[in-house]
Amino acid sequence: MEGDGKLEAQIENLLNVEKQMRQAGDVAGTRKAATDILQLCFEARAWNTLNEQIVLLSKRRGQLKQAVQAMVQQAMQYIDQTPDLDTKIDLIKTLNNVSAGKIYVEIERARLIKKLAKINEEQGKIAEAADLMQEVAVETFGAMAKTEKIAFILEQVRLCLDRQDYVRAQILSRKINPKVFEADPSKEKKKPKEGENVVEEPAADIPSLLELKQIYYQLMIRYNSHSNDYLEICRCYKAIYEIPSVKEDPAQWIPVLRKICWYLVLSPHDPMQSSLHNSTLEDKNLSEIPHFRLLLKQLITMEVIQWTALWNTFKDEFENEKNMPGGTLGDKAAEDLRLRVIEHNILVVSKYYSRITLKRLADLLCLSIQEAEKHLSEMVVSKALVAKIDRPMGVVCFQPAKDSNDILNSWAFNLEKLLDLVEKSCHQIHKETMVHKAALKA
Repeated sequence: MEGDGKLEAQIENLLNVEKQMRQAGDVAGTRKAATDILQLCFEARAWNTLNEQIVLLSKRRGQLKQAVQAMVQQAMQYIDQTPDLDTKIDLIKTLNNVSAGKIYVEIERARLIKKLAKINEEQGKIAEAADLMQEVAVETFGAMAKTEKIAFILEQVRLCLDRQDYVRAQILSRKINPKVFEADPSKEKKKPKEGENVVEEPAADIPSLLELKQIYYQLMIRYNSHSNDYLEICRCYKAIYEIPSVKEDPAQWIPVLRKICWYLVLSPHDPMQSSLHNSTLEDKNLSEIPHFRLLLKQLITMEVIQWTALWNTFKDEFENEKNMPGGTLGDKAAEDLRLRVIEHNILVVSKYYSRITLKRLADLLCLSIQEAEKHLSEMVVSKALVAKIDRPMGVVCFQPAKDSNDILNSWAFNLEKLLDLVEKSCHQIHKETMVHKAALKA
């Protein structure tokens, strides 16, 4: 009791000093008096008194911004030294309420909310943690360091993915432009001009820009895995593969390159997939995993692939992916791989045949006639190829229908070629005749 009375007397004295300094407009004096009060409460381990004094000092008439900022920053140092979790949460909530709506302590408030969200997550309250994090729009904070902003948004995305809120996760992820990871941090440290916001140093636990790049693409892989967007997943792995720290360590880049190969094969055929396919085949590191080089080669070669032979060759590698970093390729991956092989085979057939019977097509694809027709129809609908099926005759025509102008142009071109050949033949005959006559005269 005597100790409590002594503490109250000391606080009362400092409150009077703080009042005099505040009314005199002495920034340094007010700041010192306010922080001294908090220090006294902390040393006495009077946590309830500390919370009360923070609220009291922040609400005093004409309180200076610098004093409130110093007070919040000072109290934040005490959070990790609290005796129990309830005291910690009370202190964070008090500081959060004090800093709410004050632009000069917006960075401190963001850090407080991140701590509170982490506590909620540890208690299994994922939805509450995600809602808390979404209250803060760090992209508008001019004084916050770029890496800290990115780390905060990535944390928001991660919590949304954990609660399976994929729509909000996508909206939040779009706040980060992937080009920001390509910037050279050494060139960006410029002295701020007069009138500009001074950018604060990021917190000690914030990862570097390249580490954030890896986290960003890993989260994007999680998001795209939900919709089985194989090409986007492949592009994410490609971006991770290009990170210098990954490319220098075979233990890291071999699993990533394996994933790139699998997701390339699983992606539907389009120009972007074809471009990535060719660039991956040119990668020298692919020689370290020859099985995957063979897989990519098979799917780029214009030859019909036997599904059973392909699956028997690569089944062990496919099932081994669940033991590799990044986990399995997805529940539908084996089914989708078979579908890609069928699509590849139909494209090969369309290159070599202008007309083919459905029965022969089904034999080449090792499918029933109904299945072959179904897959062919799906490819025509998705505009992967042009084809027409004459069902009564059971014939597939892969030639696109020509309009009258195209037909006339082809006729004109053929006639021109014919006349050109006739002219060349006449010239050769005339030449041979002249040579023969000259020989006779001699």
